[in-house]
Amino acid sequence: MERVQVWYACYGSNLRRDRFLCYVQGGRPQGARRSYPGARNGAAPADDRPMTLPGSVLFGWESPTWGGGIAFYDAGAGGTTLARAYLVTDQQFADVAAQEMHREPGTDLDLAQVLEHARHDVGPGRYESLLLVGELEEHPVLTFTTPDPAAVQRNPPAPAYLRTMADGLREAHGLDDDQVADYLLSCPGAVPGWDAGRLAAEVTGPVRR
Repeated sequence: MERVQVWYACYGSNLRRDRFLCYVQGGRPQGARRSYPGARNGAAPADDRPMTLPGSVLFGWESPTWGGGIAFYDAGAGGTTLARAYLVTDQQFADVAAQEMHREPGTDLDLAQVLEHARHDVGPGRYESLLLVGELEEHPVLTFTTPDPAAVQRNPPAPAYLRTMADGLREAHGLDDDQVADYLLSCPGAVPGWDAGRLAAEVTGPVRR
């Protein structure tokens, strides 16, 4: 089967490249409780770019991987989402989506519906709503989120998840510590679990290896 390339636009912990590569090449992200098998094709993304998307990021649910809330994209909300797009194959995109849902990779996704209608709910799970959010260099830009962001119980992220996102925001968008802290605090669900002082202290500093 001939493979096509798509841009996967991420907005949570996958903003940090080495965390995203755990979905592609396998491994355990720093601070996570879970290891990932990786994609069928372990090649690194052909490219990656910073992006902005209309809408906002919220923190919710209770992640068994991180021990706190995780990021969901609400395309219908106001604001601007800072994202990072990785150029991958459609097969790699499917395998990343499967691992996000705690399933084994290995099943392709039919992208025809989302490419035609800009949205396809492939299931009721946390990351099973596929969204077409743009086009870049003649390749579609896709992401996934929860079917109904408004219904997600807000929950602040754990420190390790917050740091991973912060490091990714620096890598992708070149934000300084204050900009990182302001952005994360603006995401619904971060407060009241985090206040400005605690969050700034947690995310200040260079990327952690």
